[in-house]
Amino acid sequence: MKRLKAYFLRRLFREKVLLVAIAVLVAGTALSAAGRRAAAFWRTQRATAAALAEQSMWLAQRATIEAGAQQAVKNLDPARTLDDTRLVGELNALARSHGLRFTNDTPQTVSTGQFAVHTVQFNLQKADWDALKRFYLELAQRSPYIGIEQFSLQAERASPAQLNASLRVSSVEIIR
Repeated sequence: MKRLKAYFLRRLFREKVLLVAIAVLVAGTALSAAGRRAAAFWRTQRATAAALAEQSMWLAQRATIEAGAQQAVKNLDPARTLDDTRLVGELNALARSHGLRFTNDTPQTVSTGQFAVHTVQFNLQKADWDALKRFYLELAQRSPYIGIEQFSLQAERASPAQLNASLRVSSVEIIR
């Protein structure tokens, strides 16, 4: 340390100012980086604590949730629940019966204990309002076996009287 002090004191005034400025910039950069890392740590810590609190809440309500699931199973007719193939078939038949043009993606399935939830993206192109409304109302009547998770509607650019609809539809299947 004495050598550094002696080196510093032997320098010209402008060199001393420059060395002090460089030391201040290095210290500022180091403190700024440490502050960013500390802030990121605290944000992560708060997010993790919130996620753990939410998970604890769900785990605390496990008995209630399982009882609700058992009650839901009692109210569902297993013969009317749809697997992924029957879901797509029902949607296709319903769209054809209303004269709608459609496309659909491959169904996605999430299986849990007693249930399998099948989800498919279903798109209707160039539909008139009345046919689309009838399709929607008839699909809504099939609840709770078929449900609409997401619905978006846009006017066709070339012909504003025609509509394009995009639906994410799901069905619940009771696994036997």
